[in-house]
Order: sequence, then C-alpha cells, then structure tokens
Amino acid sequence: MTPHRPLACVILAAGKGTRMKSDLPKVLHRVAGQPMVGHVLSAVRALDPDHVVVVVGPGMDNVADAVAPYPTAVQHEQRGTADAVRAAFGLLEGFDGDVVVLYGDTPLVTPDTLRAMVAARRQPSDPAVVVLGMRPDDPGAYGRLILNARGGLEKIVEYLDASEEERQVTLCNAGLMAFDGARMFDLISRIGNSNAKSEYYLTDVVQIARSNGMACAVVEAAPAEVVGVNSRAELSEVEKLIQRRLRKAAMDNGATLTDPDSVTFCVDTRLGRDVIVGPHVVFGPGVVVADRVEIKAFSHLEQVRVDSGAQVGPYARLRPGAEIGPDAHIGNFVEIKNAKIEAGAKVNHLTYIGDARVGAKANIGAGTITCNYDGYAKSHTDIGAGAFIGSNTALVAPVRVGDGAIVGAGSVVTTDVEGDALVVARGRQQAYTGWAKRFRERKQNEKAKKA
Repeated sequence: MTPHRPLACVILAAGKGTRMKSDLPKVLHRVAGQPMVGHVLSAVRALDPDHVVVVVGPGMDNVADAVAPYPTAVQHEQRGTADAVRAAFGLLEGFDGDVVVLYGDTPLVTPDTLRAMVAARRQPSDPAVVVLGMRPDDPGAYGRLILNARGGLEKIVEYLDASEEERQVTLCNAGLMAFDGARMFDLISRIGNSNAKSEYYLTDVVQIARSNGMACAVVEAAPAEVVGVNSRAELSEVEKLIQRRLRKAAMDNGATLTDPDSVTFCVDTRLGRDVIVGPHVVFGPGVVVADRVEIKAFSHLEQVRVDSGAQVGPYARLRPGAEIGPDAHIGNFVEIKNAKIEAGAKVNHLTYIGDARVGAKANIGAGTITCNYDGYAKSHTDIGAGAFIGSNTALVAPVRVGDGAIVGAGSVVTTDVEGDALVVARGRQQAYTGWAKRFRERKQNEKAKKA
C-alpha cells in the first residue's frame, strides 16, 4: 500500500479587485449563488487535504469569515503572487507533502483537475513544480508554456518577452501550480522582483527549479475551467459557464428542462428524477426538489423543499421555509413563505400563505391571505386537513381553522373555526330595488343641465 502523502492547498484571495468597482472583496462576489472563493473551497475539499490556507489582504475580515473554519494568512502589501504564497509559509512551517496553489477568483476549477495535478506531482519523474496549462481558442497575451524534448516544462515565457516562434505555441499558463513542499519554500524564497512592477512573480519558480536541475511538468485543463474574474463583465461570463455546467448536470441526472438556457440554478440546487422545469425558472440557494415534480414557467424558489409529485407555478414564488408536500399544487401568482403545505393540498392562484400550515387535501381559494404580521411580530395560521377556504378570505393570525371546516368567500376570520363548521364573516348583503336605474337617471340629468 502506498503510504499517505500529506497535501496542503493555498488559496490566494488577497486581490482588491479594483476593476470590479465594488466595496465587496472580489472573491466574495457570487457565482451561482455562492461566493467565488466558496467554489474553490468546494473543489479543494473534494481532495480531503491535510491543510488549507487562504491568503487575504489587510482588513478582509469578511473574507476570513466566509472561509472559516479554514485559517487565513495576511499579505500585507500587494507585491505579487509569489509574495502572496510566502504569506502562507508561517502556517505551513515544516510541511513537506504536496502543496497546490489556487486562486480565489478562478471558481470553475474542478476536483478532477486538481487530482490530476497532484498525481503528476507524484510521478516517478518527481517534478518540483507542476503547472496547469490550457489551450484557449485565442492564446492572445497569455504566458506560453515551453516544453523540452522529453515533454517536461522547460520555462514559462510571458507574451511580451516571447520570441515569434514562442508566440506560436498554443499551450498557455493557467496559473495554478502544485509543488513538492520539501523544495517549495526554498524555491519561492529565491524569487526576486527585478521587473518593471518590482513584484515577485510565482511563474519565476519554474526557471529557478530548472536552473537547479529539477524537473517541472504540465497538466492541461479545458480553458473554460480556468477562467479568472477581474471585472463585472468577466463575472457574468463565468456565471454563464457555470450555469451551462449546472444545467447539463441536472439533465444528465434525470430532469427535463424545456428551455435550458432560460433556467437559473444555484450550485446547491438538488433536483430528483423526472422533474420537469419550465422556462425562466430561478432556483435560489437551498432548494431541494424530489422526484416527479413539475415547476412551471417564471417561478422563483429559494430555501425550500418540494416533495414528490407536487406541481408549482407558473409564476409562483416559494420563499425561505416553504415546504411543499407530496402531490400538492401551488398555482399561478401564489407566494408561500415559512409554511408547510401538506400532501395533496391546493393553493392554486393569487394567494399569500405565510407562517402557516395547510393540512392535507385542504383547498385554498383565490385571493386568500394569511395576515401574519402586525407590525411587530409574526403569528401562525393553522388550516386543518380537508378544510375549504373560500376566495378572497383574510385569515388574521394567530388563528386556527379545524379539519374539514368551510370558510365562506370574502370572510375576515379573526377567531378559531371548529372542525366541520361553516363560518361566514362578512357584512350582510342588502338589495335596493331600482336604485341603480334612478342613480344613472339623476347623473344624466345633472350632466344635461350643465351642457
């Protein structure tokens, strides 16, 4: 059995992101409902590393909070990527396993790619450094990875420093690296800053390693996986890429998306088998949908659970705390918040149910609202199994409607209703024969006198 070799991951997240023009640190901007650095941490966790260190800038307490319980190291001055890795040295003192260096603004990297980098680092050729490469359609100004005759990495050449022959190389630097920890500290400590920006560039480590007879290697990834974010426009492009990935995964796992490009997922959205999702549906964070559910067009769900066989929408809004039971129906222009809709219940149109329970097979008529807020506190409405709530009813919480009870349309219910009772809580209807005709005649006469 191969002995366990320790693994550490260092995530560089100290960038100010000035091009984002935001008070929020760049790595906390969200992609598919999760901060970018959270995506990177998710990929890292899949490798089960022994250590994770996130490098932040001064005053980035909100980043430290977002990555907790992982420790953070502070890069006190923005002096380049090698300087950022050096900031993590104190938390990795004495570590001699493998170290993967990632970027908090590159949220699409996958665990498989990271595993490939670690595997390459552990090959018999024993490279001191493994660099992640890519072959974009337009290599443009990317640094080029120059290989030697044996296929090993010989050097990284920045575009401005590359010869015409080197610029023809299509293998480009994607930025991520894996190191032999036993050699990393010395190699990075020897990186200088004799360049136009007086910064310490991590890419210089390859030249230092090769000049000391150490092997270096390359692992390739799809260009879409290593897109970095430096602006709002790039953030939107990454959002498009991850949505494409999430839509494909949903369909591969047995869901039908009738118009995939219009559906928006969060990274934690969970759909069961034979789920049908209509156009322009938005899944916010924390949504779990069981098997055989249909979610119709223009619905919005966030922090909810929908059980098997239920129907939702179109134009439904399910807010945090909504629990939709098996075979329940939530119809058009219905809003559910912090409420449990039990099996087979129907809330079919133009209704607000908040802080409530709707019992099994109850029917909620159009225009019903639970009046759950008095300006100071929220109160609960309980609607029993099999109850029938007539259209345009206001249920003033706290209030309970018993099993099988019927509430007449247009009622304002302020006290509990017994099971199997009928309650009508509205003004008595009165008719005044001929009044409407006399009213019109009077108005017409008044208009004629003014003419």
